[in-house]
Amino acid sequence: MSCALLGAVRPLPAWAMAGQASPASSAFDAETVPTLARELSRQPYRAPDESLPASLDTGYDGYRGIRFDPRQAIWRKEGLPFQLQMFPRGFLFKQRVDLWRVDQARAYPITYSSRLFDFPDDVRPPRGDALGFAGLRVHARLNRPDYFDELIAFLGASYFRALGKGHAYGLSARGLALGSGDATPEEFPIFRAFWVEQPTPAADHLVVHALLDSPSVAGAFRFAIRPGDETVIEVQSRLYPRVELTRAGIAPLTSMFEFDAGDRVGTDDYRPAVHDSDGLAIFNGQQEQIWRPLSNPPRVQASAFQDDNPRGFGLMQRKRSFAEYVDIEARYHERPSLWIEPQGAWGRGAVTLVEIPTGNEYHDNIVAFWRPEEPLRAGGEYRFDYRMHWCDQHSWQPALAVVSDTRVGAAPDPARRLVVIDLAGGRLASLPEDAAVKTDVWATRGEISNPVAYRNPQTGGWRLSFEFRPNVEREDGRDVELHARLMDAQGPLSETWLYRWSI
Repeated sequence: MSCALLGAVRPLPAWAMAGQASPASSAFDAETVPTLARELSRQPYRAPDESLPASLDTGYDGYRGIRFDPRQAIWRKEGLPFQLQMFPRGFLFKQRVDLWRVDQARAYPITYSSRLFDFPDDVRPPRGDALGFAGLRVHARLNRPDYFDELIAFLGASYFRALGKGHAYGLSARGLALGSGDATPEEFPIFRAFWVEQPTPAADHLVVHALLDSPSVAGAFRFAIRPGDETVIEVQSRLYPRVELTRAGIAPLTSMFEFDAGDRVGTDDYRPAVHDSDGLAIFNGQQEQIWRPLSNPPRVQASAFQDDNPRGFGLMQRKRSFAEYVDIEARYHERPSLWIEPQGAWGRGAVTLVEIPTGNEYHDNIVAFWRPEEPLRAGGEYRFDYRMHWCDQHSWQPALAVVSDTRVGAAPDPARRLVVIDLAGGRLASLPEDAAVKTDVWATRGEISNPVAYRNPQTGGWRLSFEFRPNVEREDGRDVELHARLMDAQGPLSETWLYRWSI
């Protein structure tokens, strides 16, 4: 991360503002979008155009009925390895987003036409070419060499979702979060323009540039998207605050967790689990590997994991079998995990987790991001580069066993709860029968009793269990932090399991 004062301010080109006229083409290079963002940050914020014809003021079903005609996809006729399709404006996605195609250092506007879309019978196609788009999506040969699958979609504010091979859409990422989990209203920056570089016939990745804007900050993003079994996106971001940002969320992830075996109180559902992600993973600057199971809490709760130069964090979906969800339609076992790998030194701050109560599986209620310790000052330039891994699993320290399951239920003593943690992999799998394995279990409040670790012959892994009395009669005992891991004489045998007990 670096910070520098901005130079002299120049007027922002009219063509860069969504909703304004643009030239037939313009010069484009690596500094075009950062320059626009820098200049934009010195001007008062102007919200993008949200005016729509009455025929597009539809509900969810009407909007979903408007489909892009895949025969009109950009680069389809040229036979290139990536194709672009656009999203129409309507429903919740009213903001106009300008799209540009970049070829040989020139940017060409992608012009709206109703002929690009198939409209349902009850929606009248708007006339003219001034309407614009709500976002874009990229298609590539992801699962089969003879078919272009949807690879990544940018739609709504600064949200985007990507897929690795065999995945179904699940959690989302954002360009920036401002005030997530705070008592005050959250601010949602938007991507108001995209520039997509035309790939070569042999290209294995696609480069997308995006201009971010909000009342508090402008920014420039560069995404280098490489599809595969694990789709990897190299992100370069520059932020130019209009005001001091004390609650910025870098590389924010948004997901859904309704229930699982460790948190299903009051659940009446035939499925054993419902979630897009089941835990927050952290590999911190001290090389400690942490697993924090997600929860659907009784009230909004935020957790901050202090760190210095984090090595990585992510919202992971570790349960990968159909039997763990038994949901044929939602296919939760195919939802991707998303691991963030910072590039360069991010300094001091905290991986922050926000968990929001939810009564259904249709609304995201989990947010995770990096929050810098120092504010981002107005008039500065701040760079955060990172690598995104849209994957099944991600390996940090192969010698450590990982938590495969967390279960909480009644103990023989009604005042206590039984916690059972299953572990898999690492050195645990090859330990001799007489190995001295020690439990390291404690709580910030309450009482821990009967901690024990033993092999699980059904899985080939290990199981760690203990009883916990939360002492909820104490006013300060409503939230309790639990800690558990396995050790031997050489050090940790497992990652660190952290859990928040809330009443």
